[in-house]
Amino acid sequence: MPLGSSDVTTDIILSTSGLTKEFGGFRAVNGVDLNVKRGTIHALIGPNGAGKTTCFNLLTKFLPPTKGAIVYNGQDITREQPAEIARKGLVRSFQISAVFPQLSAKTNVRIALQRKRGDSFDFWRPEKVLRELDEEALHLLDAVGLSAFAALTAGELSYGRKRALEIATTLALDPEMMLLDEPMAGMGREDVERVEALIRKVSKNRTILMVEHNLSVVASLSDHITVLARGQILAEGDYATVSKDPRVIEAYIGSGGGHGHH
Repeated sequence: MPLGSSDVTTDIILSTSGLTKEFGGFRAVNGVDLNVKRGTIHALIGPNGAGKTTCFNLLTKFLPPTKGAIVYNGQDITREQPAEIARKGLVRSFQISAVFPQLSAKTNVRIALQRKRGDSFDFWRPEKVLRELDEEALHLLDAVGLSAFAALTAGELSYGRKRALEIATTLALDPEMMLLDEPMAGMGREDVERVEALIRKVSKNRTILMVEHNLSVVASLSDHITVLARGQILAEGDYATVSKDPRVIEAYIGSGGGHGHH
C-alpha cells in the first residue's frame, strides 16, 4: 500500500467536522468527522442505508448540510456551489461528464478541455487552437486506454469504456482531487480490472475519494477506508484493519450485506 512518507500524514486535503444531514427528522448523516490525506486513495464504504451516498452528495455540494463544516485545502467550502469547488480543483467524476452520446470520444474530451480553459462552446476558433485541443484530447484518451476508440461516438462504447471516457473528461479539468461515485457499478470483471488499473494510474499526484460497493476493488486500491453505518463513522484504517473489525463484520452481516443503494 503506497502510504507515502510521514509528511503526507499531516497533510489533510479535505475534512469535515460534525457533518450532519437530516431528512424530515431522520439523520442520514450524523456528525461525521472525515479526514482525507493528500495523495491517497480513500474509500467510503458501508452497508445499505449507511449514508455513504448522502455523505458523498454533501461533499460534492449536491446537497446542503443541516449542520457541520467542510474544509478543502484550508478553505471552508460548506456554502459553496459545485461549480465553485470544481474551479478550486475538487471535481466529482460523472458530474462534468454528462458525456454526449452522439459525439465522438475525442470531441467529448475536447469539450471538457474547452470548459477547463473557460472557453465558450463556439466552434469558430483558430485552426491552431483546435489542433492543440485535439492533440491534448488524444493524449488524455491514450492515458485512459481509448486511443483506438477516439472516432467512435460515446454511445457506441461498451459500459466500461464509457466510464473510462468519463474519467478522461474529468482529467481534462486537471483536478487536484477526484471524487468517484461507485466507479465499478454495473461492470463485468474485465471492465472492473481495466477501470481499477486506470484509477490507480490517474491517482499519481492527486487525491481520490470513492464510494464503492466492490470490496475486492476497495481492498486492492485504497490506502485508507472509512466505514459508515447508520450515518456515523464505525471504523477507519487500512483494509486489513477494518475488515477484521468485529463491528464492521456485524454491520455488514446484520444488514444483509453491502449491496444496493442509499
